[in-house]
Amino acid sequence: MAELFKIPLRNDTSRKIVHIDMDAFYASIEEREHPELRRQPLIIARNPSDTGGKGVVTTANYVARQYGVHSAMSAQKAAELIPKHQAVFKTPDFPLYRSVSEQIHEIFHTVTDKIEPIAFDEAYLDVTENKLGFTHTIEVVAYLQKAILEETQLVSSAGISYNKFLAKMASDYRKPAGRTIVLPEQAIPFLTRLPIEKFRGVGQKTAVKMQELGIETGADLLAQSEMMLMQNFGKLGYGLYRHVRGVDNRPVEYQRERKSIGNEHTYGQPLISEEQVQAQLKMIAAEVAVRMRKNQKHGQTVVVKVRNRQFETITKRKTLGEYVGSAQELETIAWQIWSSIGHAEVGIRLLGITVTNLAPQTFENITLPLYDWEND
Repeated sequence: MAELFKIPLRNDTSRKIVHIDMDAFYASIEEREHPELRRQPLIIARNPSDTGGKGVVTTANYVARQYGVHSAMSAQKAAELIPKHQAVFKTPDFPLYRSVSEQIHEIFHTVTDKIEPIAFDEAYLDVTENKLGFTHTIEVVAYLQKAILEETQLVSSAGISYNKFLAKMASDYRKPAGRTIVLPEQAIPFLTRLPIEKFRGVGQKTAVKMQELGIETGADLLAQSEMMLMQNFGKLGYGLYRHVRGVDNRPVEYQRERKSIGNEHTYGQPLISEEQVQAQLKMIAAEVAVRMRKNQKHGQTVVVKVRNRQFETITKRKTLGEYVGSAQELETIAWQIWSSIGHAEVGIRLLGITVTNLAPQTFENITLPLYDWEND
């Protein structure tokens, strides 16, 4: 009887939310760095023959997935699924993955600062308003996917909707390189046809319990009462009752003030001359200057990041008494920093320039003749 007098659920459909999910992120980076791996079953995990069969799969490329390999599977099981000696195991290189993730987030910031990172490879973006003036959200997503591909050589999938839950469900719908929109009037038809294990938060054990209760699809879930779902699944049931009705009023949680602006490039063919390095620093400085201009920022600290052929990473910063933001200023300072730490003959795999200690460009600052050096 109490169900008859329930207050209708409030459903905020005013937002435009995008969920970007990089496809097989770690494996795709390794394929970019080592193109010969693209046609081989690549598993991002330590080789179980070196660990006594211990360890789990972080991710795998799409070749390995055809054999049934998936994330969180034991590395030993993954090795058994693939014909003998064909599997390629690669120990995760998290510093590399983090640097690429930071590069992607810089692309996000060209569109909006309302970004909620979930992991290195996925994030929510609130693009209800966007910096580039696009009228339609599909234009925003097309721009993001194209920019990510051009700058990182990596593909991504995107979900577009009015809330975070639906945007996440939509990004999972077509992979790889997918793009799915769920409008308010499409939410329930979209959700009811999905198998229950596709719902975010429903793991293997929960899916089995739901199936035992006759809940095998979104349509079955929609037919359940809130009380029944909460009695059997607690807080998850409370959330699923709302989610299957297309309700998720959580905002994108973001850091309001940007702490840094930068960009970096990874090179499949290492840079081996000072001329190559100088040309790349000039290009990166120009890119960072454009981003600072779009964000109407300038900064006092310039950071140069270098990774060599042996994947050793060095960062060094220079803090100035005045604010800088032009391409020429950034190039000059970056070259000074490089000259104090860099040696092109060792082979350079990555270069990056980041500006921190940001302030609005309208800030009235006093020029001081001092600067400090710091090594990280």
